[in-house]
Amino acid sequence: MTLRIIATGGTFDKHYNELNGVLGFADSHLPEVIKRARLTVPVELEVVSLLDSLDMQDTDRHKVLGACQAAAEKAIVIVHGTDTMRDTAQVLGAAEGTSDKTIVFTGAMIPYEIANSDALFNFGFACGVAQVLPPGVYVAMNGKVFTWDNVTKNRAAGVFQPL
Repeated sequence: MTLRIIATGGTFDKHYNELNGVLGFADSHLPEVIKRARLTVPVELEVVSLLDSLDMQDTDRHKVLGACQAAAEKAIVIVHGTDTMRDTAQVLGAAEGTSDKTIVFTGAMIPYEIANSDALFNFGFACGVAQVLPPGVYVAMNGKVFTWDNVTKNRAAGVFQPL
């Protein structure tokens, strides 16, 4: 089994610019994350975009859908911003052409390169569950798995929970 990793950006992939103190995007952290995670399953990485999820539009969500539909792999992890993760998951969950695939969304509340980030744990967890869950669209954050249609981000608590 080969695992497809799709990058879309989000907090997970943000870089800190020490000159102006702003978080933004450069290259994806995922090549380093994949190496650091020491995955033994073959991995195909595809960077679809590097966007803050609040800046994602329907066209961006359909690019993610197209990448999933075109993927030969049956297990897919999508690294996505947490603010609109459910919106993109809903597009994939309601679409045709993905029903034979296990698609798992994950992200981070703290950027990968910042101390105490949850990015590496969430990534590893998502990669693991993507290999064992039945086909469907899921969100995997902080040790919990949710179906795409039964999840919400509790912004006050900084966690994902069932609806």
